[in-house]
Amino acid sequence: MANEVVIEAWNTVLFDKFTRFKYLFVEGYAAISEQVFERHPPPVGAKILDVGCGFGDCTIRIAKLVGKEGMASGVDCAINFIEQCKLAAQQESLTNTHFFVADVEVDDLAGPYDQAFARFGTMFFNMPSLAMKNIRRSLKPGGKFTQVVWRKREANPWLHDAELCVKNIVPVISHDETDAVHCGPGPFSMAGPDMVSDMLKAVGFENIQFERFDSDICIGRDLDEAIQFALEIGPAGEVIRLAEEEGQRLKAQVERELADVICKYKRDDGTIWAPSSAWFITATTPK
Repeated sequence: MANEVVIEAWNTVLFDKFTRFKYLFVEGYAAISEQVFERHPPPVGAKILDVGCGFGDCTIRIAKLVGKEGMASGVDCAINFIEQCKLAAQQESLTNTHFFVADVEVDDLAGPYDQAFARFGTMFFNMPSLAMKNIRRSLKPGGKFTQVVWRKREANPWLHDAELCVKNIVPVISHDETDAVHCGPGPFSMAGPDMVSDMLKAVGFENIQFERFDSDICIGRDLDEAIQFALEIGPAGEVIRLAEEEGQRLKAQVERELADVICKYKRDDGTIWAPSSAWFITATTPK
């Protein structure tokens, strides 16, 4: 699986989709971000690397937490995201941010850093062990790496319910069966604590810990937006997109079925909030 395929996806079709639903990613994930920063606050004055920084909202939050004497650097494989990050930092008038494009698996990450952080930024690596080794190499001795990843599918019905619904209707096309660009391994590739802890230990991390965090997240400001979000994002959206013409032909049926699946999460004000479950994973480099 070539990294170029995944990078192209994040620079094109996935960038467009994530931009369309930017509000849900930035505002919907805000409670998760604040909780992890409350439990594992970046030290004032520290130099922090934000891996897979996306729209840069976490990088900007880190920059404010470390203060003017610190530095928050955001790295992403997609130049389109990095350009958005730079604009956001300019709008905030921040002078302690830096954003750059790199493949975290193989490229120089411009360390050393005091800490590294990733919110849902490590789950799409083709070779995650290479990425973890490169992140460790970019940290100072005793440096801390904090990452947030989704737990198992069954604990995340905000994604899994839609995936099951779509798979009952649309034929599943594997990555090996198509030349279409794709997101990589997917959002649940880092869900297994045994696999992830073994990988982190193998590349030289120590003091590996997992903390579970459950919360409801907003997946739509109304039912229609939640349905479109499910159709475009995550495993359900990937199934439809990779099925190409057949996926489009069956889309109307999928929308009807999704309405029945998603409406159970509708609140009195019309917004849609569904349960989610994440791991906060921490590890340190040897001193």
